[in-house]
Amino acid sequence: MAVLDELSGFEFEDVMEDVFRNLGYENVRQAEKTADEGRDVIMEEVVDGQRRAIVVECKHTDTVGRPVVQKLHSAIATFEFDGPKRGMVATTGRFTNPAQEYATRLQQNDDPHPIELIDGEDLREIADEIGLDLYNGRIEILCDETLRPYDPAADVDAPVAEAFRDIENIEAVDLPTPRSDATFRPVVAVTADTNAVFETSVGVIHRINERTQFVVHAERGQPQIAADDVATLVTENLHATVELDTDRFGAVFDETEARRFGQTQTEYKEWAVDRLQQHHTTTVTYTGDNNVTYNKTCEPNVSDISVQSIEPVYLPEVRHTTNLGEYTYPYEYFAAGPSRVTTEDGIHRCVHCETNDVDETYTYCSNCGAIACDSHIKTERLEQEPVCTGCAVTERFALKTKYFYDEENLEAFREEYAAMPLHEKAMENKLLAGGCVVATLLLVVGLLVIGGII
Repeated sequence: MAVLDELSGFEFEDVMEDVFRNLGYENVRQAEKTADEGRDVIMEEVVDGQRRAIVVECKHTDTVGRPVVQKLHSAIATFEFDGPKRGMVATTGRFTNPAQEYATRLQQNDDPHPIELIDGEDLREIADEIGLDLYNGRIEILCDETLRPYDPAADVDAPVAEAFRDIENIEAVDLPTPRSDATFRPVVAVTADTNAVFETSVGVIHRINERTQFVVHAERGQPQIAADDVATLVTENLHATVELDTDRFGAVFDETEARRFGQTQTEYKEWAVDRLQQHHTTTVTYTGDNNVTYNKTCEPNVSDISVQSIEPVYLPEVRHTTNLGEYTYPYEYFAAGPSRVTTEDGIHRCVHCETNDVDETYTYCSNCGAIACDSHIKTERLEQEPVCTGCAVTERFALKTKYFYDEENLEAFREEYAAMPLHEKAMENKLLAGGCVVATLLLVVGLLVIGGII
């Protein structure tokens, strides 16, 4: 099994101490690193109101045989504790059949010091259960706090309803319940101070005294600096985090997913220091004692940069999808209770030309479900309601294109048009009719002028 292969035996004990602490065991601590007498980690649990000690042997080996289990059994017997005791052997590898048979026999015989065996596959399952990343021998940041994925004072789909209020020709009662998914994305908020002074023979040529705060997207892969509005959302709401309870949020959202942190807290600190070194490195031009101009690259040392805090937290990314007629409208944002940063707005966007100007007016076409800009919304001739150019049936009347919901409406208007008197037909193209009237008046005036009447 490839998990944890890069760790030393002592490092493996450090990892297991964290694992047991996060599993809820109490008073978890390591024995002395020398002459541990078969005891690596010692901890306690409370069962039916009675406190029990647990002595753990950690083996970072491919196989563990019966002698290891027997040795631990003896160590448990001599371990001083006023109460019941049991043992565990945790390994990154596997147990031999004799080792498993010995532990099973202790259980079957109701031995006062039973021993539980945890192999590499068990470790993987435990790690998944408590949110630890043991891949490639590394343990991820331990974090179970998240910003709120929705405003507890409003419905989870309230942001969607708010967005649709800007759309013409649609009422809230006409909106179906959107599908709502939440992905909890790990981020790290970093605060660091940089203090550096650069001097030459002429004195101080450059000085840095700056506090930097930034937020890092911390999923697996290369860390990425978050955009300013996302960073503000995180830092302004760190005081109001809640426990990341996927079962609880699963009752609110159709689907939830929690992503993993990709590195350890120490690795993020090192990455932040390296980035700040690059950020603050600059070239300074100065004049020397001999009146010669010099260029000097000023790069702060690692010791010049002090990370004051690094706070891991999950940032909820919420995605709503609303189905209207033939179209699906996504609306996606990072959430922190009532505050949010929109990352995708498919509601304020024309389905025909992708226009998404904030100053544009968008109108809903109830005929096909389209949301369209003014250039792609027309008035249906028969019903006098909005219809989009994508679904409308068209025909020219009085040389003007008319728009209809369907062939049935078009046929109904054909019959209506055929029964119209001439002047009403002319008014189906008011611009043309108005132009004809003006042209007629000009012709009359011209004839009167020619005849000398005026």
